Amino acid sequence: MKHHPFLAAPLLLAVAIAGGTQANSAEVEHASAVPQSQIPQYVSDAVNSATRPAADRELDSSRKPEQLLTFFGIKPGMKVADLWAGGGYTTELLARTVGPQGKVYSQNMEFSERFKKAGEMWQARANEPGMSNVVEITKPFDSPDLLPVPPGSLDAVVINMNYHDMVGRGFNRDRINHAVFAALKPGGIYGLVDNSAKPGTGASDADTLHRIDENFEVSEIEKAGFRLAATSDVLRNPQDPRTEPFWKVNHSQDRFVLKFVKS
Repeated sequence: MKHHPFLAAPLLLAVAIAGGTQANSAEVEHASAVPQSQIPQYVSDAVNSATRPAADRELDSSRKPEQLLTFFGIKPGMKVADLWAGGGYTTELLARTVGPQGKVYSQNMEFSERFKKAGEMWQARANEPGMSNVVEITKPFDSPDLLPVPPGSLDAVVINMNYHDMVGRGFNRDRINHAVFAALKPGGIYGLVDNSAKPGTGASDADTLHRIDENFEVSEIEKAGFRLAATSDVLRNPQDPRTEPFWKVNHSQDRFVLKFVKS
């Protein structure tokens, strides 16, 4: 919701974040939180919109949307996509940031009965004030036109805490990542947030703990031609033992934030 500038004055770490990616670490920017004074006004306005649902706003303290929107470089007028949008929390933030001149393609599969409430929430967002720039897409991940946009037309694609589910369910991520690559403009951003598993565990925790090894995820995405440009530590929690699902640690799980660029 990863090249468009994202920090007025990036805070670079001298060493890689503990448990973080090791891929091309010398060339990857490692960023910390942006001072509030450097958050763009259009991002603050989007996050603080009085018309956002109260349930969304309650999630902000743990999800830090101002930091993520700034890090991913989301700006007014952009055309972006939110893959596996779920209930639409990230979709709405993107839509309010890109504004009426922008566009958000919000994709979900058909919702199962178990997640019917999330599906209703997602569909209801289209009727909220300021959401006319959202195009809701109901397509499976193996759809040949997963992103129904012209090649090279999107500025950014975001997946917020759902890439591990693609892995856990055995979806063809090579096809998905290549579809994202094709849809993005040169220099476009592929931004991901995910729940961190212990280093070296690969995909083994994806369907059980809903966590994934950061280096595993980086490697898969780089195979599609992306370059890892930056990581952020804004959702890191070094106290998390990474042995339980996120809902059992009160949504305080260690998360990695990755910004890839289509070179």
